[in-house]
Amino acid sequence: MKNKSSAFPYTVWMVIFIVAPVLLVLYFAFTTQVPVLPDGTIYIAGAEGGEGAEGAEDGEGVEGAESGESAEVGAVDEEGEYAEDGPGAEEGADAEEGAEDEGDDEDEDEDEGDFAASLDTITVFTLDNISSVGRFAPVFMRSVMLAAIAAIVCLIICYPISYIISRSGANRQRTFLMLVILPMWMNFLLRTYAWMTILENNGLINRLLGVIGLGPLKLINTGGAVVLGMVYNYMEFMILPLYSIMTKIDITTIEAARDLGADSTKVFTRVVLPLSIPGIKTGITMVFVPAVSTFIISRMLGGGGNLLIGDLIDLQFLGNAYNPNLGAAISIALMILILLCMSIFNQFGSEEEMEGALL
Repeated sequence: MKNKSSAFPYTVWMVIFIVAPVLLVLYFAFTTQVPVLPDGTIYIAGAEGGEGAEGAEDGEGVEGAESGESAEVGAVDEEGEYAEDGPGAEEGADAEEGAEDEGDDEDEDEDEGDFAASLDTITVFTLDNISSVGRFAPVFMRSVMLAAIAAIVCLIICYPISYIISRSGANRQRTFLMLVILPMWMNFLLRTYAWMTILENNGLINRLLGVIGLGPLKLINTGGAVVLGMVYNYMEFMILPLYSIMTKIDITTIEAARDLGADSTKVFTRVVLPLSIPGIKTGITMVFVPAVSTFIISRMLGGGGNLLIGDLIDLQFLGNAYNPNLGAAISIALMILILLCMSIFNQFGSEEEMEGALL
């Protein structure tokens, strides 16, 4: 009974901060707002034009044109007289009528939009938001690709750093960890903005290249700049899990492998790497998840040509498009995508299997 009561605060926290937001997102994803007329019927744009359509079907506005009473237009012949029913007359009349119709259609669309905006709305169930997510497949693919590249680059850079920190003395470990965590004390936006000033056309790198006669190079508003921003901002999330795992690797285990004749390569591949697999999996997860959903980095370093999922969701809630229902549907798709990627990644082995192989 005591254990159940102690878990109650965590249950409340989970319901408030996990279950409730997910249910709210699901509600918006599968609903939409539609205008209704005062009599309670759903308003459909263009439905009021049915009277004009019926009149055209009855031929009331067409008879005059066929008889030539109000549309008698001829082509001018060589003597300056009108030639009735000429082909040029028909084309000219059609062009004028088409231009007038286009202007009328635009006015009608504006009137319909104003009329629809003045109506009350009701919430109805729909699958249109979910079905519309498919047209953003290139954005999803770009986000996954850049996030995966950033995670791999972080692993390559941070693995040796974490190993060096874990094998240092206690005082040096504290100093190195403080240096790793120190950038996180600075605002995320400021750190990204600093890279903007470094990578821009008149930035520090291009100025240095200009001194030796190179450049300017296009460094900003590229996919590489986005990956660089991800690596810099999320590098700590890779170092800390690796460090925490590597400090648990007993030095006597490594010494025993060397005493048995294993060289440095075999010690790394047969002892250090297998024991650090849990830290690698945790680090990749902690880097991939925020990287695939980021929007500040891609907006500031990638420009308009490197739109990611986070930017897409941001546009639906805060942009001119303002469609929270579609934004919620994209968020649901993003959650499913992350869960799918993590489940595939976890299939490469578990901690228990690696420990069993070592034993």
